[in-house]
Formats: sequence, C-alpha cells, structure tokens
Amino acid sequence: MTVTTPATAGETRGLPSLGPEATALLRLLDDTFESWGVTAGARPMTMPPLLPVADLARLDYYDNFPHQAVVAAPLSLERRESAGFHCDDNGCFPCDALQPAALGLPSASCYAVYLDHQGRQVADDTLVTVCSWCFRKETHYEGMRRQLGFRMREIVAIGSREHAEAHLCDFTARIQSFAAALDLPLRKEAACDPFFDKGGSKAVLQRLTPVKHEFLYEDLAIASVNTHRNFFGDRCAITLESTGGPAFTSCVAFGLERWLSALTRRHGDWATATRAVTEARTAVGPVS
Repeated sequence: MTVTTPATAGETRGLPSLGPEATALLRLLDDTFESWGVTAGARPMTMPPLLPVADLARLDYYDNFPHQAVVAAPLSLERRESAGFHCDDNGCFPCDALQPAALGLPSASCYAVYLDHQGRQVADDTLVTVCSWCFRKETHYEGMRRQLGFRMREIVAIGSREHAEAHLCDFTARIQSFAAALDLPLRKEAACDPFFDKGGSKAVLQRLTPVKHEFLYEDLAIASVNTHRNFFGDRCAITLESTGGPAFTSCVAFGLERWLSALTRRHGDWATATRAVTEARTAVGPVS
C-alpha cells in the first residue's frame, strides 16, 4: 500500500510542502541519523545555505555538476530604475534584470564543511555532522523522490586515510542494520561521482575502485557513502596535525525526503512508517 495524494503545484516545481505527520517523521529520521554521528564523536554544526561561487568553482563543482547547478543573484536596482522590469508571464525575471550571480546553492551538505575547514589543521579522527538544504536542477520533479530543494543529513570524516575508510565501513553496516530493522530492502550499488578529471589517473582509479556507493529502495537512492581520498584536503589546504599532509575525507549522506518516500511506499501510511522507525531505533541502538 502506498500513500497517494494529488500532486500540488509545489510538487510539480520540485518544492513540495510537508504536513504535520510527514514533518514529525522527517524530524525523527534526522534525529536518528544525527545521533549516530554524535555518538560516534561528530561535532554538530550548522552551515550557510549559500556558498560563494568562486569557492565552489575552486572545487571543480561547476565542471563536474553543471547539470545540477543552481545559483542566486540579487536584482539590479540600477537596471530597474533606468528601464523598469517586472517578473514576466512565465514567473521569471529576465537575465539582464539581475546582478552577477556570486552565490551558489550547493547540491550536497558536505561542501560547506570542507570550505569551513579550509586552511586548518585537524585531528586524524575529526567528525562533523550537518543537515542543510540542498538544491539540484533536475529534468523533472516527482513528489518527495526528486526535488529542487531538499534536506540532506551528512556525517563527514576528515583526517587520516584509515579514519575516512573506517567511517564508511562503520556506517555502511549501520545503514544495513537499520534498513533490516525497518523491513526496508535496500540494494547497495556502486555509483560514480565526477570528482576527478575524466582523463586523469584518479579517474582511472575511480573506475577500478568506486568512490561512491548508493543504497537504493526500488529505483530510488536514499543514502550513500562516499570517499574523496585527499581531493578536498588538497583543494582546501586541510592538513593533519600528526603529519602535516593533506587530510582525507569521506561522508555518509541521507536524503531525508527520499527516506519519507521510501518508508511510506513500503509501510503504506505515515503512522505505520513512524512506528517502524521508532521500533528500529530501539532495535539498532547507538553506534558502538
């Protein structure tokens, strides 16, 4: 049984709203994932919703993800005073009505974490957890499955290679145990993130050793584990206190609205899905 309601105007634009039951379940899920990170030693942080385009460009964001990129620009008041303009019949301001877009809306929560740590030395076992609004331009939008704006909880490891790798192993097991307790069958699949130049040696290594694995319910990825090796450590000059060398990073990501979609498709209604999460939290317990 699946929760079905008529699509709203917000859903067709990738900007759905959540009612009280969905909001309560989203908070319960986020509290669950955050608690895993905090119990493992992560520092909870809050990151800005916008990041400088120049910083994202330095991380090759607009080379690697141009199809997803969303930027923000203020209105040009000088242009308005001289020529006058208004939002057009399609609900858009013309490009010449805008100032240059110097701010970007990132597609993942972890970018802000690496930029926040740039130029700093960190302990070999640093962990941070954040939940941020993320934005992705898509070819189409569909309810809570595919959105323009959505929330992503991440638990980010910064430190030694061993720490970054152990982080992914620990949370892979945690996700699989939680899904089993939820009676939510997930399929783990290797995926590809274009963090590296497609013609470079790192890209070849990525094809041999995937840097990203997704956990899918049916055809929907609701969580992922990702290693970036020392890419962000190099680009953001994040170094290790122990050696002075570049830090390695990895992250575990949960698309919160996508979890809502998967749980209601599996369990049929909000009450049953919420009860399943509550019981699974107890069964799985804290991170060991």
